Amino acid sequence: MAGIEIVTKQDLIELEERLISEIRKTNGTGEEPRKLLKSYQVKNLLKISPGTLQNLRVNGTLPFTRVGGIIYYRYDDIMKIFEQAKEKTKGNH
Repeated sequence: MAGIEIVTKQDLIELEERLISEIRKTNGTGEEPRKLLKSYQVKNLLKISPGTLQNLRVNGTLPFTRVGGIIYYRYDDIMKIFEQAKEKTKGNH
């Protein structure tokens, strides 16, 4: 029976630790970005004031969904705005 290997519980534990370590390295914090963010998270992420965030909602720049009294924003939409702002900054130099 050549070629048969026995995998021990310790082998599995070591594999798990290596996988977790690699996953954390790939995205920096080890946490997957949330798909939906609340207003305070968006303000912190973009470093903007509550008024600026409201203007982005009102003028349609940043789509949002209201559930009850809480406003949610899609992470992908926020990243688009962030990228657009970076492009405008590059164009001004």
